[in-house]
Amino acid sequence: MFQQILESLAGAFERRGIRYMVIGGQAVLLYGEPRLTRDIDVTIDLGPDRLPEVLSVTEELGWRVLTDSPAEFVQKTMVLPVLEVASGVRIDLVFSFSPYEKQAMDRIRRVRVGQVDVSFASVEDLIISKIVSGRPRDLDDVRAVLLKNPDLDLQYIRRWLREFELSLSEPFLEGFEQLKKSLPRR
Repeated sequence: MFQQILESLAGAFERRGIRYMVIGGQAVLLYGEPRLTRDIDVTIDLGPDRLPEVLSVTEELGWRVLTDSPAEFVQKTMVLPVLEVASGVRIDLVFSFSPYEKQAMDRIRRVRVGQVDVSFASVEDLIISKIVSGRPRDLDDVRAVLLKNPDLDLQYIRRWLREFELSLSEPFLEGFEQLKKSLPRR
């Protein structure tokens, strides 16, 4: 079911020339430990002003928008929640336009899923997004990803965590370093 959704999503975005990257639990499955995930999170390289294009993708794919006022909801949250009706899988389409997200789009990893290549966030960008989210589940995901991927671009991760730390006044870099130190030594 997830494979079919990812194939459809990738095909629709590719046909329209919309850059995207799969993030969240689906990316954790790629880089970390298998875990239960009931949704798909996708960052799209579009600002909220391009909502009509995204709505045309959801319509083409037969996905149901989960808000009565998509434009208002996207303006407030930068997310368009949709449902793949046949499977009941929720898909969150996250609008982006920050310098960080633009750079992350340039670092995607293309992975063969079924008959198509799907764009996933790089392992480093997955870690950054999970650290910034900071929920307990996200931090567990980071632990699993760090254990499975020892050859990371730590300079890149630290640079962006420092940037987020300055703009959001949260100790992201310190949290990352503590988490990294808590891992078993190899």
